[in-house]
Amino acid sequence: MMTQAALLIGLSVMMHVAWNLLAKHVDKEADYLWWGLLAHLVLLGPFGLYYLVFDADWQSPLVLAMLVTVIANSVYFVSLRRAYHFAPVALVYPLARSSPVLIAFWSMWFFDEELPLQAWLAILISIVGLWLLGLSARGGDTAHALPWALVAALFTSIYSLSDKVAVSYLPSFGALLGFVSVGYLGSFIALSVQNRYEKGRVIPIKRPALKYLLPGGLFIGTAYALVIQAMYYLPAAYVVSFSNAGIVLANILAMSLLKERYAWRWRLVATLIICVGLVLLGLS
Repeated sequence: MMTQAALLIGLSVMMHVAWNLLAKHVDKEADYLWWGLLAHLVLLGPFGLYYLVFDADWQSPLVLAMLVTVIANSVYFVSLRRAYHFAPVALVYPLARSSPVLIAFWSMWFFDEELPLQAWLAILISIVGLWLLGLSARGGDTAHALPWALVAALFTSIYSLSDKVAVSYLPSFGALLGFVSVGYLGSFIALSVQNRYEKGRVIPIKRPALKYLLPGGLFIGTAYALVIQAMYYLPAAYVVSFSNAGIVLANILAMSLLKERYAWRWRLVATLIICVGLVLLGLS
C-alpha cells in the first residue's frame, strides 16, 4: 500500500511543482487560479462527471462529503486569493499548506484515528519548516495576508477530511476527477463572484498564454485527484504532509534554475527542516 501511495503522491508532487513553475511566468492580472479552474472544467470536467455519475457508489456519506468539499474548497480558494492580494505566493502558500496538524487533530477527534507520537513530531517539524520558508519571502503585507492564509489552512484541513471519506465511494480515477470537478465548479463560481464584487467584472482583464493555461488546467485537478486516491492507502494527514514535498522541490528549482537568490540561506535551512520532518514521517 505504501508503494502505491508513494507513486500517487510522487506524480501529484511533480504536477504540483509544474503548476507552481508555470504560475511564476503568468502576469498577476491574468488570475491564474481562475483560468486554471476554468481550464480544468473544460478539459477534464465532462470526462470526470461522466465517470462520477456511473461509477460512484452513491450513498449518503458521499453526498455529504461532496457538499463539504465544495464549500471548503470554495472558501479555500477565496481565502488564498485574498492572501495573495496582500503578499506573494512565496509567503502565502507555505503557510496555507500548514494544515496537516489540523487534519491529524480532526481525524483523531471525529474518526478516532490515532497517529504515533513520532508522526505528530514529524508533522510539527515539517510545519515549522513551512513557516520559516514562508516568512523568508520578500515584500508584501504579512500582517494582512496571515489571517487569510490561516483560513486557507483551516479549510484545507476540512476538505481533506471530506475527501478521505469520499474516496471509499469512488472506485475509479475518472470518478475521482469528477468529484474534484464538482468541488472546482463551486470554487470557480466563488472566485467569479469575488471578481465581480472586487473588480466589477467576472472575467480577468488578461488571459495566460495557452502554453501556460493548458498544462495548468490539466495539472491542477489531476494532482488533487491523485492526492485523494492516495488517501485510500494512508491517513489524510500523512498524504497532505507528503504532498508538501512539492513546495520543497519548487523552492529548490527556484533557487537553482531560476536563480532566486534572496534569503537563500534561510530558505535552504527551512527546506532541510521540512525534509527532516517528511523523512521522520515516512519512518513512522
